[in-house]
Amino acid sequence: MVDAIIHRGPDEEGLFCQPQIGLGSRRLSIIDVVGGQQPITNENRSMWIVFNGEIYNFAALRRFLENKGHHFQTHSDTEVILHLYEEFGTDCLEYLDGIFAFAIWDSSQQTIFIARDRLGIKPLYYAVIKQQLVFGSELKVLLKHPEISREIDLVALNEYLSFEYVPTPRTIFKDIRRLEPGHSLTYGEKGLVKQKYWDVTLARSELRPPMHWQDYSKQLYEQMRSIVQKELVSDVPVGVLLSGGVDSSIIAALMAELYPGRVKSFSIGFQESSFDESPFARMVAEHLNTEHHELILTSKMAADLVPDIVDFLDEPFGDSSLIPTFLLSKFASRQVKVVLGGDGGDELFAGYPTLAAHRLIEYYERIVPWTIRTNVAPLALNWLPVSFNNISFDFRLRRFLAGRGVPHLARHHRWLGSFTDDEKDLLLQDWFKPVLQDTYTQVYKHMRECDAALPLNQILYSDMKMYLEGDILFKVDRASMAASLEVRVPFLNRDLVSFVTDIPFDLKLRRFSGKYLLKKSFRHLLPAEIFKRPKKGFNMPVAHWISGELRELTLDLLSKSRIENQGLFNYSYVKTLLDEHFMQQRDNRKLLWTLLVFQLWYAKYVSD
Repeated sequence: MVDAIIHRGPDEEGLFCQPQIGLGSRRLSIIDVVGGQQPITNENRSMWIVFNGEIYNFAALRRFLENKGHHFQTHSDTEVILHLYEEFGTDCLEYLDGIFAFAIWDSSQQTIFIARDRLGIKPLYYAVIKQQLVFGSELKVLLKHPEISREIDLVALNEYLSFEYVPTPRTIFKDIRRLEPGHSLTYGEKGLVKQKYWDVTLARSELRPPMHWQDYSKQLYEQMRSIVQKELVSDVPVGVLLSGGVDSSIIAALMAELYPGRVKSFSIGFQESSFDESPFARMVAEHLNTEHHELILTSKMAADLVPDIVDFLDEPFGDSSLIPTFLLSKFASRQVKVVLGGDGGDELFAGYPTLAAHRLIEYYERIVPWTIRTNVAPLALNWLPVSFNNISFDFRLRRFLAGRGVPHLARHHRWLGSFTDDEKDLLLQDWFKPVLQDTYTQVYKHMRECDAALPLNQILYSDMKMYLEGDILFKVDRASMAASLEVRVPFLNRDLVSFVTDIPFDLKLRRFSGKYLLKKSFRHLLPAEIFKRPKKGFNMPVAHWISGELRELTLDLLSKSRIENQGLFNYSYVKTLLDEHFMQQRDNRKLLWTLLVFQLWYAKYVSD
């Protein structure tokens, strides 16, 4: 099981085994490089811990615990968690500022305590099999256990086809669950007890009187600056992943102010010009005088990697930006072990174009007559020229109109995801179709738990619970740790999340402009072009790849024999998707990529 995650910790291996418990660790040495070997025990060896992540306030916590009489054997943040648990029990989670997944064996209580950070930056999987708790940082760890079944969860597969990922707490396998962010579990003689220790709250932001952006600007700047400074704590060099977008550029600018020495920045560019953001990354790097390193991704590099992505993916995952994220992580890991990234800014500050589209579709539904919306618009789409460029007009318009007449939360995920229910009705074999009713169950569960009344605030909450954790953070964790690189995300620091979720929504999305307050607060640090440019996102030229470099692989994995042997999908519909795409009658990139990745995953983890 430990060997399955050598990539997450190539520096050291540690084991602690007794009749009731086995703990294993692979370590990427960042804090206390020499002395922080895991598993770590307390003074009387009654408790043991394994830990993945970083605790940014560990030095202050250590001083507090030493004043309480605790004695430390190392200088690591791991040991601080253990003594904090000794002092406060499960309430120790209230004091931790960081990214983490950890397990503590308490021999006096004969229990194991497992916890995951507030927003799910670090992963944690578990299963209860024959009165045993089995857990690990990646699903592939659990698959090494002889009692774990590889039976596919059909509800999870249905969700994957819609969302491009399997939403927590499900995984693609029936036996295995993912621990939710902001949750802990205790396992002992009484079985498994799971508890929520934190949740996002947006209600306070709706109770605030109207305020000007300047009322928040100074405090936001100071908060961000303080958080970046905290997250630079490391005994090894720290760099920054710089896309040239607003979020990563702000992080780079603050690092340039705070980091001792010249900041190393890393970016990736694309040969296909409509996808390439590298000129903006270079502009920011020159403005900040960072030591900039750039990797240009060719279609051949991507195509060569695609067959191997399941080596570090143990679940089907349809976000194609995993590929450049991995290549960029590998590129950066040649020089640093830790980087800061800009992930989380869109979810906190309403940066996704889909949020503006929710407002736009309301105007569309009110202004455009019903007969035109129902009869004319769908026919007009057939006359649009099909383009494989990044976020082309026909691609955007088709996605936009797919949200007509759909409740706002389901519409949001439909815009972000892949197959609609109508498309899955054509794709899935009849015996599989009853699971279609469960597609948005998780979405509506989160809506019931959300304390916000505004629909767009509910979407922000849903994004933090689903898209952020299930797609963005999953992608960054798997891609970076496959390259033995730790990515820290200052926008998701607990203090910033608490501050920003109290800010009124109209200071985040002003009319149709996202990140309004964020852009206003940091415009003095960066070139004006960075704030004026339209958002591209980290999209890939998948449509081109499927028709070109990946055509042979696609035809093999989606062949009639493979599809019929699986017994899940209707080959006639798959063939229609392929024919339309190859003839450029329709851009089916999302649907075909979602299927292609599933087939790659299935070949490695199920059919073998």
